[in-house]
This record gives sequence, C-alpha cells and structure tokens, in this order.
Amino acid sequence: MAVYILSNRKIVRYKGERVDSFSNDEYSIPNFRIAKCNFDNFKEPTAQDKRQKDYTNRNILDYKLFSEPEKPGYEDVFEVLLSEKGIKKSSLTANNLGGTQKMFYELYKNMSSTKDRSDVLIFIHGYVYTFDDELKAIIDLKKIFIDNPASPIEHILFVSWPTSSSIVPLTYFDDKASSINSGTSLLRLFYFYTQFLKDIFSNRDLIPCNQRIHIMAHSMGNRVLQSMLYSLKRENILRVIDQVILLNADVSYKVFEDSEDSFNKLPLLANRISIYLNRQDLILGISQFTKNILTPRLGKNGPSDIDQYKDIVSIIDCTFVKDDLLNSFKFEVGNHWGYLSSSQVQNDIFQNLYGIDRNLITNRTKNNENIFTIIS
Repeated sequence: MAVYILSNRKIVRYKGERVDSFSNDEYSIPNFRIAKCNFDNFKEPTAQDKRQKDYTNRNILDYKLFSEPEKPGYEDVFEVLLSEKGIKKSSLTANNLGGTQKMFYELYKNMSSTKDRSDVLIFIHGYVYTFDDELKAIIDLKKIFIDNPASPIEHILFVSWPTSSSIVPLTYFDDKASSINSGTSLLRLFYFYTQFLKDIFSNRDLIPCNQRIHIMAHSMGNRVLQSMLYSLKRENILRVIDQVILLNADVSYKVFEDSEDSFNKLPLLANRISIYLNRQDLILGISQFTKNILTPRLGKNGPSDIDQYKDIVSIIDCTFVKDDLLNSFKFEVGNHWGYLSSSQVQNDIFQNLYGIDRNLITNRTKNNENIFTIIS
C-alpha cells in the first residue's frame, strides 16, 4: 500500500521544522513535487485534537517530499531494477532515485507482486481545499478505497492543487486559473508515465505489471482534468487508463462535444468513462447561476451529446441515493459529495473499478443503453 501526493503548491519550511513542506498558500508554482505519506504511526485524531491550533500539516498526516532526480529520464530506474534481478551489476540503488523516478519504481515493484489486484487511483479534488484539508481528504480516501476489501485499489496518487480557502463565489474565478496551471502539471505527469511505460515494454528483462490505473475527479477537479486534455495532443494519447470516474463534475455539459476539444479525448485515453451526477446538486446549481453564465454543469444536468461515445461513456444518476454514511446538513442539502456520504454510490464505484459490465452492476435500473439510476 502506498499513498503519494503530486502537488504544484509552494514549498516552504515552517518555523521549527527541519524538512520542507507543502504550503497552504492559494497560488501554484510551475513545477510539481512528489511526496509519500507515512501511515506507520498514524493515529485517529480525537475531537479535541481537531480543535487544537496545531492540528495542521504533519500533525494531521506525516509525509516526506522526494528529492529531485539527479538526471532526467528513467535509465537509472531500469538500472536499479535490473540490478535487483541480478541481470546487471550497478552501484545504483533505489536511494539514488528521486521524484517520479522513485514513485514509478515503487509502484512498479508493488504492482508486479503476485496480488490479483493492486490498482492505482489518481484522485483530483474539487473546490475550497487548503493543503491541510487535502491531508484530511487523503485519510478519508484511504479508508474508502484502500482499507475496504470491496475496492481493488491499493495505491492512491492524490493530485494536490491550490484552491481558495473561501466559499465566497468570486474566489471561484481564482480557482479556475489555478486549475489551468494544475492541469499542466497533470499533463507532465501523463507524459512521464507514458514514457516510463514505453521504456518498460521495450526492455525484454522487465515484465509489465498488468495492473490497472484509474482517474477519479470530483467537482472542479474535472476542470484540472479538462485543462490537461486541452493540451494533450491526440497523436500522443495512449490508452493507459482503465476507468475514468467523473463525480459531480463542475464543467460545462458540452465538454464531450468536438468544439470543446477536451473530454472527447477521454475515449482515446481510457477503457470506460462514468459520469456520476445528481440532479439536485445545490453546489453545481450555485455554480451554474453565479459563476458560469447560466451554463448547465455536467455533474448536474449530464452531457449534451455523447451518442458517438455511448459504448464507452455511461451516465449514473445518483439523485435518489441515501446519505447513510455522512448525513450532516452539508451533505444532505448540498447533494455534492455522494462518493463520501452514500454507501450506494461507493458500492457502484467499486464495481466500476473492478470492470464489471455496466449492465451487470447491482442496485441500478437501466434507463436506456448507457444511462442508469442507482436505486435506493
């Protein structure tokens, strides 16, 4: 099990600390850094802990930033792997690796184990998250997707991007700009990953792990994904993602149209795309009428036209699910966080991640060829 953070947040060193940390500041930097979370000594915080002023940063969850690579590319990764197999002598060890080199090395080793499923989930969060909020979200995601035996996920790559800490609508426009910058970081990760895969497949002594990688984006995290897709050249796209899950997506309902030239690339990238929507989503209703010039949102209204993608893209209506896990005022009124608040939504997502045929996923009714409703 491993949980990584990919972030283009500012790097700071807080007073009294000896190591670098990610900042809570609300602006992004051009490059991203990788960190790995440490759960070895993790203890569930008490209510009193959460009220303390020092319940921040590593007091929430310990993590360590990877060093920058000594040189670009992945030759050193393969040298270490071949050395560990006894195929090639080398003085290099895993300690010489940094950044995506170290992460890809560790994931390859773990995903090449004898386990039946050792999948990776790339998760992109939504609007109004400080870095401290992100650390709390990572803890929740680990419980839902790694600790739960109903899920095939064993590793999480959490995409940390700086959003506003305010719910004031005008700050939404700042988050739009930040999401565009963060999409560039995600694009770089995609190119690094595809290069790593090409190098793996070209080396006869290294066997592909044959595990699956999934992308899940919530709310405005879909705008980060959209920003990546805008810049992704069709000729460079490899089908390296299994499932793409779009949760309460705060993007235009037209994103799959060719004129948008963004989400219409997802069918080239992934085996299956699932749009989870809630027609009573209050947050997306506010977004539509206060920030997006009355443009219907994908996660509330569904896509405008996906006929050409109906074999790959599914729409899952979560309007009638019960919030049986988290039922505070925020969740019951907002209808925006079903993946956290509803066991029905979670079970549907788990079956999706396992690749079960969409017509065989339980507790759904079929509206037509590619539109389903989760039944309560």
